[in-house]
Amino acid sequence: MAKMKVSRRAFLKSSAGAVAAVGFPAIVPSSVFGQMAPSNRINIGAIGTGRISRGHDMPGIWQFDHARIMAVCDLSAKRVEEAKTLVNGVYAKKIGAKKTGKPYDGVTGYSNYHELLANKDIDAVVISTPDHQHAILAVDAVRAGKDVYLQKPASLTIAEGRYLSNAVNASGRILQIGSQQRSWVQFRIAAELVRNGRIGDLKHVEIGLPGDPAGGDATPMPVPDGFQYDAWLGSTPVVPYTVDRVMPQSGFDRPGWLRCEQFGAGMITGWGAHHIDSAHWGMNTEYTGPVEVWGDAEFPTHGLWNVHGKFLTHAIYANGVTMDISGDFPNGIKFYGSKGWVFVTRTEQVTPTDPGGKPKISAASGSGPLAVAGLTVSDPTILQSDFGPDDIHLYRSADQHGNWLDCIRSRQEPISPVEMGHRACSTCLIHHIAMKAKRHLHWDPVKERFHNDDAANELLSRPQRAPYRFS
Repeated sequence: MAKMKVSRRAFLKSSAGAVAAVGFPAIVPSSVFGQMAPSNRINIGAIGTGRISRGHDMPGIWQFDHARIMAVCDLSAKRVEEAKTLVNGVYAKKIGAKKTGKPYDGVTGYSNYHELLANKDIDAVVISTPDHQHAILAVDAVRAGKDVYLQKPASLTIAEGRYLSNAVNASGRILQIGSQQRSWVQFRIAAELVRNGRIGDLKHVEIGLPGDPAGGDATPMPVPDGFQYDAWLGSTPVVPYTVDRVMPQSGFDRPGWLRCEQFGAGMITGWGAHHIDSAHWGMNTEYTGPVEVWGDAEFPTHGLWNVHGKFLTHAIYANGVTMDISGDFPNGIKFYGSKGWVFVTRTEQVTPTDPGGKPKISAASGSGPLAVAGLTVSDPTILQSDFGPDDIHLYRSADQHGNWLDCIRSRQEPISPVEMGHRACSTCLIHHIAMKAKRHLHWDPVKERFHNDDAANELLSRPQRAPYRFS
């Protein structure tokens, strides 16, 4: 019988499926897979190689020997070369190339992500671009047969998010949203405490977010050589180039686009996508959203940067739980129940330029098997007993990128699937619309439209500029 040639991607998928079918663990052990063998590795392309990619996403991948970043893509030719140098240097150290005197040069650079997606040797991509590019790049990637790790927020608008979720689910690809708090133990334990009634019946949730300053210089500047500015603007309107609108041309400090509404909604989606997702985990509302929302916000009256400043928004969910979000609250999520409260926050920065400075490590209030840093409670006895077999046990992941890689092999749902990411993002955007509308809005989370409010519904989408729109 003639031997049939099996592609690496088919081997990865069929091997995981075969192992699961006979009752073994879904993740194939490295001793069986030979993880470092080129034919068995998960080959990754990194799209967008700026601050979050260099400081978080690419390191999140290269820590695992069963994955290899083999391609990088950016609209800045300078950043493509800087990313190649970075990744080649990491793998040179990992495989001892410097000791042998042979330089490692296993990374291909791309200026057009469509060309990267056309490379059949690439199994999956990490998308670390500005927010306004997230949804369309992810849709193109899953249609090209790639699994995707997508930085949050999932989309620029609610309409784009729905389009993205539908496209991913139709494709059968694995998409993980970069909501890494899902893989941090204190956020899981907080959600389990709430879901298991340790603070009684949940009544109210407070979410505190960091802020962004006004400012920015809108004076037009020449577009730097080697930077594809029109493609960077993508589906959004054409506006003059200025470094404060885009990103630093030297170094990887926090970019100005994060503070421009053309490319995102500000901190309500920037950190809100994390904290609302974590709140939904505890509230058991991961696949829905509020039914009422209202609030107010201050917006800059001068300068280039125009995302919201000081704000306070409110929401009500169908189960009667209320939510308030404001920069005046401590950064984190506080769950109030009929018998007490739980507060959970980060204990570390994701990148060195995260806003708000380095977090203070907060010890748990009390002791016991559930006491972890970043988790405080109204009564220390809440942390005393572990969860039993009859309690709710939520999805456990020790690492967001690692969970994604595991799920690429097992074809199981990751800890942060696309619909969860869309619902967290859409909730953020509903709060942002309430800031703009300055009136009480009624939301239908099934139809994903506001009741009897054409003006608010117009804000569910934005015109998309050709040739960068969905097709």
